[in-house]
Amino acid sequence: MAPNGNRIVVYKGPGQVAVETVDYPKLEVPQDVASSKGMTRKADHAVILRNVSTNICGSDQHMVRGRTTAPVGQTLGHEITGEVIEKGSDVQFLEVGDICSVPFNIACGRCRNCREGATGVCLNVNPARAGSAYGYVDMGGWLGGQAEYVMVPFADFNLLKFPDRDQALEKIRDLTMLSDIFPTGYHGCYTAGVTTGSTVYIAGAGPVGLAAAHSAQLLGAAVVIVGDLNKERLQQARSFGCETVDVSENTPLDEQIRGVLGVNEVDCAVDAVGFEASAHGGGGEAPATVLNSVMTVTRAGGRLGIPGLYVTGDPGAPDEDAKEGTLKVRLGLGWAKSHAFVTGQCPVLKYNRGLMMSILHDKAQIAKAVNATVISLDDAPRGYQEFDKGAAKKYVIDPNGMIPAA
Repeated sequence: MAPNGNRIVVYKGPGQVAVETVDYPKLEVPQDVASSKGMTRKADHAVILRNVSTNICGSDQHMVRGRTTAPVGQTLGHEITGEVIEKGSDVQFLEVGDICSVPFNIACGRCRNCREGATGVCLNVNPARAGSAYGYVDMGGWLGGQAEYVMVPFADFNLLKFPDRDQALEKIRDLTMLSDIFPTGYHGCYTAGVTTGSTVYIAGAGPVGLAAAHSAQLLGAAVVIVGDLNKERLQQARSFGCETVDVSENTPLDEQIRGVLGVNEVDCAVDAVGFEASAHGGGGEAPATVLNSVMTVTRAGGRLGIPGLYVTGDPGAPDEDAKEGTLKVRLGLGWAKSHAFVTGQCPVLKYNRGLMMSILHDKAQIAKAVNATVISLDDAPRGYQEFDKGAAKKYVIDPNGMIPAA
């Protein structure tokens, strides 16, 4: 018998979240999606998961800080790992009891973009724009996953089933990162061309930046340099073998890189900061700072991966242009250096199976790299507060008491 309700994390206004009880999910797509895209409301292709783990993401923090157009009442959470407890009649290849990773991208598996592997910009799951996600502003109205239960549509296509339940629970602190930050960090490095012997600059030592740094190591980088102004997060980067630079210092970034490498440029770079960037040297907010700095320190002919979030609506931006995502980017510099840029949501399905195998066979220790820290659903508001203050942790919510003790 289905539970009476579903406890879920909800945005209550700038700086505030709460755990509230909503209706238990149904095998239905949001009304706006169904009516605008011509699909049936009834979702025989969907499953309902009992969430094993669900993480707090830096992208969630942008909403909670009031830096997006998210309305009060927006449910939160797009990093989801769960156990199938109910499935629609058209779900063919998953069974009740399977534990699966949920890509944060919601994808139909049928449109042109999905067929070409661009699941981050599915054309059929969001009436507002290409691309969708659980519990996120302007992403189609799908219920968030920082909850006890969540509905996942097009389940045969979207879900990555773990091969062994006991092994999955044993390694859940690592496997929970497959829903977003591990593939996202890897995507940033892969699209930047990180390979054997590369020198790499990662801007940002938050969870995505740390995941990118670990991904660069997996890809064979010779030197991984991580930049941030948070000393605790820089120490976390050093804990697994990265070099670091402190961008709060007045010494120019390229000179700090020279101090590490002997030259003032790297082969490739990753922007894991996004639009809430702070000016180098400890100044105020400067949304284009990271984009311009990674062009400055990347060699001519190099590539830039940009998984850091940039938005089209930022009510808290420092100037009117930035409020609509228009930034003062030195495109002429990037053009002169023949740089290649890759932006946008990571297509998680492109990477998550390979990264799962790396975890299961002990080639990747992503939980250690990002300092995975388990909290209860009731502790989610505290987790948001500590994360917002710069804690060098990746908060993993255990909504149903299923994560084994460390």
